[in-house]
Amino acid sequence: MDSRLDQETARWLRWDKNPLTLESVKQLIAAGNTEELQKCFSARMEFGTAGLRAAMGTGISHMNDLTIIQTTQGFCRYLEKQFSDLKQRGVVISFDARAHPASGGSSRRFARLAATTFISQGIPVYLFSDITPTPFVPYTVSHLNLCAGIMITASHNPKQDNGYKVYWDNGAQIISPHDKGISQAIEENLEPWPQAWDDSVLNGSLLLHDPSASINKDYFEDLKKYCFHRAVNKETKVKFVHTSVHGVGHSFVQSAFKAFDLIPPEAVPEQKDPDPEFPTVKYPNPEEGEGVLTLSFALADKTKARIILANDPDADRLAVAEKQESGKWKVFSGNELGALLGWWLFTSWKEKNQDHSALQNLYMLSSTVSSKILRAIALKEGFHFEETLTGFKWMGNRAKQLIDQGKNVLFAFEEAIGYMCCPFVLDKDGVSAAVITAELASFLATKNLSLSQQLKAIYVEYGYHITRASYFICHDQETIKQLFENLRNYDGKSNYPKTCGRFEISHIRDLTTGYDDNEPDKKAILPTSKSSQMITFSFANGGVATMRTSGTEPKIKYYLELCAPPGNSDPEQLKKELDELVSAIEEHFFQPQKYNLQPKGE
Repeated sequence: MDSRLDQETARWLRWDKNPLTLESVKQLIAAGNTEELQKCFSARMEFGTAGLRAAMGTGISHMNDLTIIQTTQGFCRYLEKQFSDLKQRGVVISFDARAHPASGGSSRRFARLAATTFISQGIPVYLFSDITPTPFVPYTVSHLNLCAGIMITASHNPKQDNGYKVYWDNGAQIISPHDKGISQAIEENLEPWPQAWDDSVLNGSLLLHDPSASINKDYFEDLKKYCFHRAVNKETKVKFVHTSVHGVGHSFVQSAFKAFDLIPPEAVPEQKDPDPEFPTVKYPNPEEGEGVLTLSFALADKTKARIILANDPDADRLAVAEKQESGKWKVFSGNELGALLGWWLFTSWKEKNQDHSALQNLYMLSSTVSSKILRAIALKEGFHFEETLTGFKWMGNRAKQLIDQGKNVLFAFEEAIGYMCCPFVLDKDGVSAAVITAELASFLATKNLSLSQQLKAIYVEYGYHITRASYFICHDQETIKQLFENLRNYDGKSNYPKTCGRFEISHIRDLTTGYDDNEPDKKAILPTSKSSQMITFSFANGGVATMRTSGTEPKIKYYLELCAPPGNSDPEQLKKELDELVSAIEEHFFQPQKYNLQPKGE
């Protein structure tokens, strides 16, 4: 074994007090299993703007008791430097229902260890006594004016994963340079502090508060302000089915419906209770569509429900499906639901605000890989639309800046089925999105309209926006880099491509290098990041294609959209054109054979 590996394992044997992970390291050393030791100890999990996300297990490259202690010690020291009033204000910590019996790790245990770290330093902790949706953490930070929030969750990742998600005192996810600062502080605080393993310090501590009851009450009170048609809700005949996909969402969505005077949805019985094994689904990700919704379709057909609402396991995202006249189910894409919710929140706002001068302070946001439908609505209706980089950390932070300037941020969304319908949570929230979608469907039913029909009406009024997103899987970072470098040197002389098959390229923005040929100085306005790949091609036919790497998965993703001006466009013709553009991008820009890429779903 090399000396660095020796050093890491020796420290682990000194510091780890979890009998299961400690024993497994001892066994690997005894068996001389260098390959497995390398996997566990060669590199520490990287703390990025999304915090940590990795498999639970032993060693510094996995989520376990010791790495949670080390991470929290670093985060604690970093917060002490940033906030002189940390001991007055404190932090909030919550968790989902994930667990990994083999290593003794679970979200609940990780949350208790994190709380122990802060309390041992005299810092107040608001620790939820039971599982909550992820949005409850940013809500609590803002609502109680705390310095930071931690959510232990891996959202919709496979069951062996867990994560450590961090919010700043503005109620939004952290952005750079905080990730670098926290990362450095973790490296400087690796040795567990004297009380690190003794979570009995929590029992009876005057610094420990359980915010569950008060936050549960206040969140749903705040949510009621977004109920616009209580009378309709009380009378509606529209039936809903809800699945929380073995996650945390069930009781919270039930409460949200009650807050809106809606009859609570029928819950898919096999999936309503939290289960860290996710036994009924291959991936607990409603974005994967039909596979995750099989049981929901069956229950809806049985109960004659027309609409299915599906949360991911930490309930910060929402998928929606609707039974069509044909008897088939339509699963809405994130962009389609974004169009419906954006239209609805604006329409409801307009009804309450006849004064047109208020439009000047009205904003909607979406990420740069999401549909531009909100831009089209904003242009026609006279409010502001802004796009941000990919991810809710950017939309949450931008929304907070706008709110602090006295602006009204009505809605933000991203195509990955994330929606911020109520700015009292500066992050995506699948609980509020579920009940607001239910009210929208109930309201439309009084006009004899379905969600699908209303979506079509939005496209007719503001122009068709049809989108397609998919990905290729690639586990080799070098290959990914090569693919993108070849796009930047398409002719071998550091020029980007001018066409893609028969499609002419009209402009290019590269947010890895900061190049944008639409700007006078060729410099992109949006922040750039050398560490991730992202190029957007705009085409002469009104198409836009973005290729980017994923921050949390071994994927190269692509997003395409064709935008037509308002009026009578032929959606079938547009779809055909989009299909051809997708094929051209895959063939000419991805070159899956050359780079040995796996298509989605294999």
